[in-house]
This record gives sequence, structure tokens and C-alpha cells, in this order.
Amino acid sequence: MTLIEKFYPVMKPWLFRLDAERAHTLTVKMMVIAHRLGMLKTVVTTPQQPRIVMGLTFPNVLGLAAGMDKSASAVDAWGALGFGFVEVGTLTPRPQPGNPKPRLFRLPEHEALINRMGFNNPGIHSAVKKLQHRRTKAVVGVNIGKNFDTPNEDAVNDYLHCLKAAYPVADYIAVNISSPNTKGLRDLQAEGAVRQLIAELKKEQAALKMEHGKTVPLLVKIAPDLNDMQVEALARVFNEQHIDGVIATNTTIDRDAVTGHALAQETGGLSGAPVRERSNLVLQAFRMLLQDQIPLIGVGGILNGADALEKMKLGAALVQVYSGLVYRGPGLAREILGQVK
Repeated sequence: MTLIEKFYPVMKPWLFRLDAERAHTLTVKMMVIAHRLGMLKTVVTTPQQPRIVMGLTFPNVLGLAAGMDKSASAVDAWGALGFGFVEVGTLTPRPQPGNPKPRLFRLPEHEALINRMGFNNPGIHSAVKKLQHRRTKAVVGVNIGKNFDTPNEDAVNDYLHCLKAAYPVADYIAVNISSPNTKGLRDLQAEGAVRQLIAELKKEQAALKMEHGKTVPLLVKIAPDLNDMQVEALARVFNEQHIDGVIATNTTIDRDAVTGHALAQETGGLSGAPVRERSNLVLQAFRMLLQDQIPLIGVGGILNGADALEKMKLGAALVQVYSGLVYRGPGLAREILGQVK
């Protein structure tokens, strides 16, 4: 057990007394400091179980979901903690402050979070500079989005800008069209819009492959709030465009699982345990509809090893955590990797 695992149960009550976003910021800073002081060591005492997915060798199946490290400031620390891959962002062409505070809320009774952060980030170029100096052996994904004031008809330009900037330093690039916290963003999941967007990005990916002499897989992150027709339409586009992978899923705008909670009506995306069932249904549906060569990354509601294992059984090649790490602490990585082989 690492020192950070031992200290987390002591730190958690103190952190939970703070505003959720402030606690988040402090936690990331403490992770960086702990890594510099040598307090982080790989949590896995058993041999790693490498997986080759999308042509990349992942040290293990467990990843950190986008949103935890928006600025790519703690990638080496997350890798040292045992994560096989780390997804940074969401990053936009220009820096932006995000939505007004408060914008992050805990629902401890439901082991859930509600966030309406709004892609607060330092901009793609700031993150790229940091990633140029990373030392971790973990696979690093870069999650990209559009600026809040970019109209949807021009969104492809924002995604292309970020794709070009991230390509030299990213191991994979995730296209975020499913956050509920940027107005109109989810409209890009409509069949016509997503087909046009992916076609342009795949064309640019091919050009960048020639320029840089390497292939950087392109993935799309989708919402859990999709009906059957939407799932079928997206799967059809992903198959046609030969997308390299799909991340299922983002946060939900549905509140049925937290009805009656004092914070249930806060706008934003709900994550954690309440999204697990819906996320799993969408994951399973896409696994049935996508071509076998298109892998899925399962994320949403993983709070223990059994949750991660269930996603693997439903067809996920890899899994990611976020809210579970807030509630269970860094020991969650050890538990998951002990069960998911």
C-alpha cells in the first residue's frame, strides 16, 4: 500500500468539508507534490497485464477519465499511481474559464457528482507543452472539444485545430461531443453532423499520419442519454467512417436516480453510481452494433472491481474511472486491477 493510500482515509473527511471544486484542485496539486517527493509508487504488486488495443500497448486496462486532469499537469503522478492510461482535458483551441462557480457538487448519499464545469481549461497549446516533457509509461489520451462561443456550424474547425496540435504528443485523441455543459454540443451527435465531423477529422488524421510517420487513434466520446434510434445512427456512422474507438459514456442529464436529493435540480452532468446502469446499457448496445475491430472504453459508475469487471463482460476493452476515485480514493486502482485481468 502506498503512503497516499494510507493517508486518503484521513484526508477524505477534510476534503469533503471543502467546496468540491476546491477539493479537486487541491487533490491534483497534492498528487503532483506527492509524486515529486517519491510518495507514489505503482499500486499493483502483481505483474501488470498489458493489453494491445488500437495498436497501442496499455500497461493495464485501467484509465483515468477526462475531467480529472484538465490541464495535463499531473500525468506522471497518475501513471505512478498505477493507471495504465490517462486521458487529459477536455481541451479547446483557446483557453476558457468555464461556467460560473459553484459548478461541481457532491451527492455522497448516491456516491455521485454533478458538474457543469463547461470545459474550463488552459487551451490545447498549454497542455501540449506539458505533455512534451512527460515521463510516464502510461498511455496518454487527449480529449478535445470546441470553445463555448464557437457555433456548431464552425465546430469542425475547433476540433481540427486541436487534432493538429495534439497529434505529435498524444497516444490517442478523444473527440468530446457529449458533454451536457457546453450549449448545443450534444447536437453534434446527430447523424448528419457527426458524419461530417468525423469525415473531416479522419481525413486530417490521414494527412497527419503521413506528416508525422505515426498513427494516433481517433475516438469519440458519447452520451448515455441516447435512445435506440440514436445509438443505431451513431453506430452506423462509426462503422462507415472506421472510427478507431468509442468511449461510452459521458455524464447524464437524467435525474431519476437522485430524485428528492437537495441538489438533484442543479444543472449539469450526473456521474458516479447513478449513471452505471444506463452507461452499461449503451455500452452493450454499441458492442452489438459496432464492427469487432472498433474497441470500446467503458466509463460511468465504476466504484469497485466488480463494476469494472461488469463493463469488461459487456464488451469494454478498457475501463476508466473518475467519480469512483473521489469516493473510494487511490486504493480503487489496486482493487480494480486485482479483479480485472
